[in-house]
This record gives sequence, C-alpha cells and structure tokens, in this order.
Amino acid sequence: MNVGIVTVRPFSRNLALLLAPALLLTVGCSSGLVSANSSNSVFSVAPGASVIDTNCTGCNAVNASGALVHQFSAKLTNGSPAEVIWSVQGGDATSGPGTISASGQYTPPSYLTADRAEVVVTAIVTTNPNLRSSTLLTVTPGFLQPLTPENAALGANGSVNLTGVLAEAGGSASINFELASSGQGSLGPTTCQRDNKAFTSCTVTYTAPSSVQATGTTAVIATVSNPASGAGTKASSVVLLNTVGVNSNPAAHQGQMPATVALGSSGGNNTDYDTHGSQIVDCCSGTLGALIEDANRRKYLLSNNHVLAKSDQASVGDTIVQPGLIDNNCSPMGEGGSLQAVAQLTGWLPLSAKQTNADAAIAQVSSRSVDLSGSILELGSRQADGTLAAAPPGISSTNGKGEAATLEMKVAKSGRTTGLTCGGVSAVDLDVTVDYYLDCAETRPYLTKTFKHQLGLSGNQFSDAGDSGALVVDAANAEPVGLYFAGGTDLAGVSQGVANPAPDVLSELGGQLGGSYTFAGTADHAVSCLSYGDNTILSAQSRTLSATETTRAQQGLTQARMLVNSATGVLGIGVGRSIDRPGEAAVILYMDENRTVSVPATVDGVRTIAIPTTGRAVSYGSVPQSPFESGLPALPSAVLAQAVVIKNQATSGLMRQNPAFFGVGVGQSLDNPREAALIIYVDRNRIPTQLPQVVDGLRTRYVIMDRLHVTRSYSSPVPPRRHCTPQQTARPTGFDLFKVFHLR
Repeated sequence: MNVGIVTVRPFSRNLALLLAPALLLTVGCSSGLVSANSSNSVFSVAPGASVIDTNCTGCNAVNASGALVHQFSAKLTNGSPAEVIWSVQGGDATSGPGTISASGQYTPPSYLTADRAEVVVTAIVTTNPNLRSSTLLTVTPGFLQPLTPENAALGANGSVNLTGVLAEAGGSASINFELASSGQGSLGPTTCQRDNKAFTSCTVTYTAPSSVQATGTTAVIATVSNPASGAGTKASSVVLLNTVGVNSNPAAHQGQMPATVALGSSGGNNTDYDTHGSQIVDCCSGTLGALIEDANRRKYLLSNNHVLAKSDQASVGDTIVQPGLIDNNCSPMGEGGSLQAVAQLTGWLPLSAKQTNADAAIAQVSSRSVDLSGSILELGSRQADGTLAAAPPGISSTNGKGEAATLEMKVAKSGRTTGLTCGGVSAVDLDVTVDYYLDCAETRPYLTKTFKHQLGLSGNQFSDAGDSGALVVDAANAEPVGLYFAGGTDLAGVSQGVANPAPDVLSELGGQLGGSYTFAGTADHAVSCLSYGDNTILSAQSRTLSATETTRAQQGLTQARMLVNSATGVLGIGVGRSIDRPGEAAVILYMDENRTVSVPATVDGVRTIAIPTTGRAVSYGSVPQSPFESGLPALPSAVLAQAVVIKNQATSGLMRQNPAFFGVGVGQSLDNPREAALIIYVDRNRIPTQLPQVVDGLRTRYVIMDRLHVTRSYSSPVPPRRHCTPQQTARPTGFDLFKVFHLR
C-alpha cells in the first residue's frame, strides 16, 4: 500500500551561499571549486538556488506516476525551450550528488553524511558544449519514515516513547518535538543517537496527563527547521487519550513474539528482499493476519499474496518468518537477528489470474510455533495494567465462515504498523484497481489488477503500510469480515483502506487450492475498539470556498427559493459547503424532520445538503449546522440495492473514460445521509476539471487520494562509510550503501 510520507528538513547552515548570484562550492572531498551561474546571454536555468531534502520535500513537480520530483528547465532568452544536456556535480562525500534525467528531473541521494550537501545542476547546450548555465541546489536530510509509533492509545499517566529517524549518517541534525496547540500531557527531554554507521534517530517520551476527562486525540509534532528555505517540515504521532484507561502501543506488534506467535504481528516471506550484486538492499514485510483450518483440522496462517507469496513470485515451501524482515534489519534467518520460522508457504490466489478476486495466501504452521487457538494481538478485553489481551476472532455466529459486512458497520483490525484500530465500512461492492510490483523498491511493475465487490474502510489512523494481511472484524462480535490488503490517506488525512470480503477469501481459497477452510476462533465477543475519529466531515466543512463557488451558491440559492413550501416539507434554505465533494458550494435545504421529503440532488447545477429540522428552529435561527447531529440513519436495503445496480452499470464506463478514477463503490451520501451515493476514488494528481455531481440520478461522493499500491519504504542502519582519498574523482552512488525497508 502506498501512502504519502511526511518528511522533515534539518537545520541548514551557510545561508549566504544561497543568496549569491554566482556561487562557488567545494566538490566532494576535493578542493576544486565549481561556479554556478544560472543565466547567460543565450539561455537560463530554472529554478534558481533552492532547497529540498532527501525525500524531496520542497520539490516543485510530480512525475507521471504522481511521485514528487524536482524539475529543472532551460529556456532561451525568447522564452522557448533550450535543447540541453543535464549533469550534476558536488553533493555528499559518500552518497554523491543524486541523479538527473535527460528531461531535467532531479532525484536526490537517498541519504547524507552531513547536515547539508550542495549540488551544482548544469545545463549544456547540445550544439555548443562551451555554452552552459548552472544553479545551486542544497540537499538536507529528510525523515526516512513517519514517527514510530505513528499512533498509540494511553490512559491517565500512561507514557510512550516516540522516535524519528533522519536520512543522515553522522552530522549534527536534531529533531524538535512539541505538543500540538491544545494538546494535553507532557514531553520529556529529546535524546538523539548519531553515528557514522547508522542513521540519526531522536526519541522523546510522551506522558499522558494525570487525569483524562474525555476521550480524544493529542498530536505530538516533530519538526526540523531550515533557515535556508525559511520553513521547516514536520511529522506527527497521534495519541488517543481515553477515559477507560486502555494502553496500546503498536510496537508490541513489531518485535519477536515470546513463545507461540499471536496473529496481528509482523511477518512475511524469508526471501522477500531485493539485492544489488551479493548485497541485500531492501526488504518487505506485512502482517500475519489470522489462522484458518481445513476439513482435516490442519492449521494455516492467512495473509495477503503480496505478503507471503511476494506477489506471485514465491515458491511453495518458502519459509514464513516472524517478525518480518523489516523488523530484523533485512537479515534473513541464519544471518543474525531474532527471526523464527512459523510456517511453510502452501498456496496462494494468483494475482495474474483473471478469475481470482482476492489478494490472499496461506502457509501451513510449524508445530507449536503459532498459538493454535488463533489468538490475535489486542483483540481481547482490557487487562489490569491497561493493555489489551490477545484473543481469537469470533466464529460462533457463522461457524467460522466469516460475516458479510454492511455499510457503516464498525470494524476493527490488528496490524503490524498501527496495531489495534477501529473504523467504519464506508463503501460496499467496491471495484478498485491496485498496482503490484516485482520488487520491494517498486521499480519493476508487475501488473495492475482490478478487484470487484470489495469493502472500503475509513477512519483516522485506521491503517497504514505494513498492516497488509490484517484480519478485519466486526467490532460488535469479532466475526471476520475482511482481509485488509491496500490503502492510503485521502486529502482530509483520513486512512482509506480496502479489504477482500472474508467469506469470499475462504471460498476462493477452497476453489483454487481444493478443500474447505474455516477461521479458527472462539465464541463471539466484543472488541475494545480504539477509534481515533474521522476528519472527513470536519475537513470538508472547514474548506474555504473560492469566489467562483460562492457565486455559484448564490445563483443556486435564487433557484432554491422556489422550493420553500411547508406543504412539501421544505422549510428554508441556506448556503453551505458540500461534504460529498469538498471545495464545492452547496445549497442547504432545511426539511421537516417528521416527514419523508424528496430532495433534488442539485439545484441549478449546485449540490444540495439536506438537513432535517423543525419549522420553529428555522423561525428562530437555531437550525442544526449539519445533517449529522442526530447521527447517520441506516439506509433501507432497497435503496442500497438500487444503488448497486446503478454502480454496476456505470463503473466500467467511468473508469474506462476517466483514468483518474481508480475505484467505484456504493456508500452513503454525506450531503443527504438518507440517500445512497456512488463513492468514486480519484487520483489526487489527476483530478479532472469537472466531476459529475450525479450519475444516473445517484449522488456522487469523491475520495481523493494517491492511487493504491501495496508497499512503502523505510531505511535501516548504514554499513561502514566509504572515505574519500585525495585523488578520488569518481563518487559511488548511495543506493547500495544501505538497506531500505518496504512495508506490505
């Protein structure tokens, strides 16, 4: 799964270098000086002097895949493009200057060995090698990953250690931790570990207040200021302060399990790594999701194909390990660390097969290596110390076959990265395309697969990379409802996930591999849900409308006045902000809450928001501010069924005609919760100018985010540094000097 990574830029010195029109710097370890003059009488290079970090925070463009890039251009004095050859010099003494493509797209080195590195970017006219212009780019270390842990739950006086890691081996950069405004609790002193052979890490201890009056979230913000750019970048960790005294730290899911392994923990294929020559350069891991059994009571681990079977690239009999390589410094069994073999890969649903519709694989467990009751970390009740006990999923209602999820069902999952979290089913019957790769670094595309009739899941901090393979359960009874396999974060900062329906997974495994499978578990039981909330509504309602949208709203309001009629149940009108399409204006229609009122989806081309209220509230100006003050009503089954029919008729056309659409499902309109809506997932880097407000009479609701794929990279300690010699002119690239972790 692919999620946008928040990065930070550490302190940069020598600001004066960035302000000079003609620049000189020392290249690598040599004493030679290189000048940087961004223009001459024939052409110029843009941008001028600028600052980015190793994760490209501060970059100025995106490539065709939506990834951030720093784009350089060369133009003649008349404004037309100049035909040039690009080159880079200088940079870090060990990891080099980075690379630049023939089109001027610059990629920084993956890490530094100092707080900053100056890179000279040069453009040479193809017809005249003596005609050139240069500009200076300052590169600083960026965060390698979000803070660890990204989220945690604490009761009064609870504490958690938070760590940030910078892409810098050596140097002196530090991370500043502080509570967000209105945050509760306190932070201890920051301690940083710096070494020429390891990335810089800084840790702080957060302690919850002595009394928690109401359950809610507090954010700890990590920043590294950069005077060179006049700004700083940041990352954050969210702490759920709760009145029931639950203490939950996802770090417990990432280490080696004592004795027999509980599910919901880190794991994967022992050969899931990439190599450069004889060196392992990165590795992948995910979550060991659940335990299933066949008719002969043989037990198998259940997770995703891309976690256990390396996206179709594995072999039957491969060793499945716990924890995954990501949590063992990318070292396979026998090469150090604390891995244990827990199962042998048995089979998988081939992603390449058109008839498969789930991302699943199974591995027969080794004797006494796994808790044979099927216990999943934190799925049980609160213990005396505030932690949550492990417990098997519930199976008594369905005889282990899994439960069909319903729209807005409250669900829970226990995963490697975010631990136990709860969210809701936001879309059903979801058709969605997901990108797969042959390698952990995602440089070798494998295929893009369309899955049909999936489950859409959402909620703040509900899931992240590394949670792939986690079992999704009904929070009310712990019955399995899905197998989590992909997701990301939308523009509102809400986690959006996708799960294969649990009954379908078992059915397909039986059909493809033979036999019959059921979930191992116990009597149904409630899950002690950890819900971090959902920013969807708040984010949409806080959006500032553009002047164009404000004008549209006023025009729609004029038309809407003709709808006001107490006899038909429309009591009043107003101007609002759409939640189904954040950033669009809407006309509010105040409806008689005691009647069923037919509300048009649009008025004069403007979306409508339907808010139930009373005539008295309209008269006294005390109307509700949103449709949700009384909660979300359950949609009648007939309404959902009709919406599914429309969705099935429209999906192929929508996704074929507009490549920005990568998922279409059925959900609930947030502008009028009494109606269903077509949920459309939109590539945030290719948002169309016009998005349909209705499709075949059905309202549309848009989820704007990165396209779905299933890994994200992290970095491990760096091997011993290479040192420059006085005669050295060539500089090795930094990529093969360290390992990059990829979470499934």
